[in-house]
Amino acid sequence: MMHLTASELADRLNSAEPPALLDVRQPEEFAIASLPGARLIPLGELPQRFKELADWQEREIVVYCHHGIRSQHAIGFLRGAGFPRLTNLTGGIDAWSGEVDPAVPRY
Repeated sequence: MMHLTASELADRLNSAEPPALLDVRQPEEFAIASLPGARLIPLGELPQRFKELADWQEREIVVYCHHGIRSQHAIGFLRGAGFPRLTNLTGGIDAWSGEVDPAVPRY
């Protein structure tokens, strides 16, 4: 499984081909803190809703959650569903707040 640090993701988001962002936390967590442009599909809903990501099938997708555990589970599921370009945000949105953007609330 590929992993990116928050700092590496920040660089990638400013590149010519930024990755798509999938947040697999709960809606109440997403309301507290999220990354711009991220799609929210909670991990528990992913088996029913992964087809909503069909337009991202060939794109690189960076999956994130609070600390990086749920996103690893999501990647395992999505890989089995035929998504080849998946990367986990190491440390999740918490690492993003700590390393990249302290304006993103920590919880």
